Amino acid sequence: SKPGCHLCEGLQAKLEQIVGTRKFPSLQIEVRDITVREDWFAAYQYEVPVLCRNRAGKEEQLPRPSPRASVQQLEKMLQKYVED
Repeated sequence: SKPGCHLCEGLQAKLEQIVGTRKFPSLQIEVRDITVREDWFAAYQYEVPVLCRNRAGKEEQLPRPSPRASVQQLEKMLQKYVED
């Protein structure tokens, strides 16, 4: 994320509706401001929002959902990558 990113804010709002639901009881989100680290900014300045999965201490970038994706579409996409 970065300050003023409406795409980031929209995705975060949708993810917050999913966190802790029956389908995703252990899902957690961490919002990172890419402007606080030069390496993040260099890597993602044109890519936000970015979704990553952290598994066993390793981060894996997930496909970016369409900004028009509904909460239900986002849930369906996440089911492919998140194991409860």
